[in-house]
Amino acid sequence: MDSIHCRHLGEADYRETWQRMQDFTDSRGPDTEDELWFLQHPPVYTLGKNGRAEHVLGPADDIPVINSDRGGQVTYHGPGQIVVYTLLDLNRLKMGVRDLVTLIEQSVIELLAGYGIDSCARRDAPGVYVNDAKIAALGLRVRKGCSFHGMALNVDMDMTPFGRINPCGYEGLEITQLQDFVEDIQIADVTDNLQQRLLHNIGAV
Repeated sequence: MDSIHCRHLGEADYRETWQRMQDFTDSRGPDTEDELWFLQHPPVYTLGKNGRAEHVLGPADDIPVINSDRGGQVTYHGPGQIVVYTLLDLNRLKMGVRDLVTLIEQSVIELLAGYGIDSCARRDAPGVYVNDAKIAALGLRVRKGCSFHGMALNVDMDMTPFGRINPCGYEGLEITQLQDFVEDIQIADVTDNLQQRLLHNIGAV
């Protein structure tokens, strides 16, 4: 199959990155190369297109709340969390949205297994869970048969802001991160590992 271009964007503003994703998706043609974007965001809460404001319980004044066009409810992004945006032509890959969700979840499950962590996905609530605590969140959008937005994996971050929301719309949902299970975790190593697993599962390597 065609190759997938991986971009590592460092720390990037949410609104600006969201606009870039929309521009990329709207301008792409049948031969446009698929891309995966790996980055971190400054602290921000985002609400999915059907997100309910009451799930934002009391955000800090210095953390903005942005209404996004992705699927899902409310989540938090911040430094120490790997965000992956999946800019894929699903028609060309002969893949449905549910297939992509499963592929992303499986890639994270395999990554965590490599660190000796047992995790699972839930059909009723997309994402990846360790002992019922969520470690990775998903929120996708498909336009013209092409996906954008993606997933966020908690690696080594300040978890306090999660306490000001009902994560993904679930009151009392516990949130965890890789650093709780593995000492001296390096986010660059996790990013490289996740990239390889995603590419392998998509069929690009």
